Amino acid sequence: MLLEFLMQISMPIKEKLQFSLNAKKREVKGKKNQAQRKNGLIPAVLYGQKTDNLNIFVDNREFHKIFEQAGENTLIDLQVEGKKESSPVLIHDLQKDPLSGDFLHIDFYQPDLEKEVTALVPIKIIGESGAVKNKEGTLIKNANELEVRALPLNLPHELIVNIDSMKEFGDEIFVRDIELPEGVKILKNANDVLITVSAPTDVEHELEKEIEEKVEDIETIGKTKEGEDEEIETEEEIRVKDQESKKPARNAVE
Repeated sequence: MLLEFLMQISMPIKEKLQFSLNAKKREVKGKKNQAQRKNGLIPAVLYGQKTDNLNIFVDNREFHKIFEQAGENTLIDLQVEGKKESSPVLIHDLQKDPLSGDFLHIDFYQPDLEKEVTALVPIKIIGESGAVKNKEGTLIKNANELEVRALPLNLPHELIVNIDSMKEFGDEIFVRDIELPEGVKILKNANDVLITVSAPTDVEHELEKEIEEKVEDIETIGKTKEGEDEEIETEEEIRVKDQESKKPARNAVE
């Protein structure tokens, strides 16, 4: 009876999980993992509040496919070889080779499904802005992802933003305009501007303006130098006149 009850609880959870990943237990540690990496396996660890820490391996190709689709904000059904029940997990941490970009280690976190968690969820833009298409405006996106809080099973894979309503320059979409699944809260000011459309820049006008400003600078510098030259000539004339005025006085003494 207990087993049937547990199966009734776990079945809906598994049905809600879109992605599934296989793993097997790992006995080796440290440098010995390098040989397994060459064999196409990524060392990883499974941990959580309601599970014991477990060292595992996952297949490199299989994980790449899952990660491209699920990212770090979607629950994955992790099935460890030899373990009776699968674990709903989040990809909590990734270590990559800085040169090759290969995954070196993965942390799988099994959250408490009854407690809310926070996660960064990517923004996906759909639709078409008339201000961009017909008026050559520029779409400015102030964020690529937003932090949300929700129960693990309610975490959205992405946040959808439709830009069909952006028909004029200056049109804005705010954080509050995002339609959220039930039980999901965005941890950002609702009045923050998420997307806007700016008018196209007149490149030729800007270049002409820049050239004019440079010409004005050159003319100003030229005038300053001319003024300096005039001051030098005036001082020289005064000095010469002063010397000439003193000569008759010395001749008178002689």
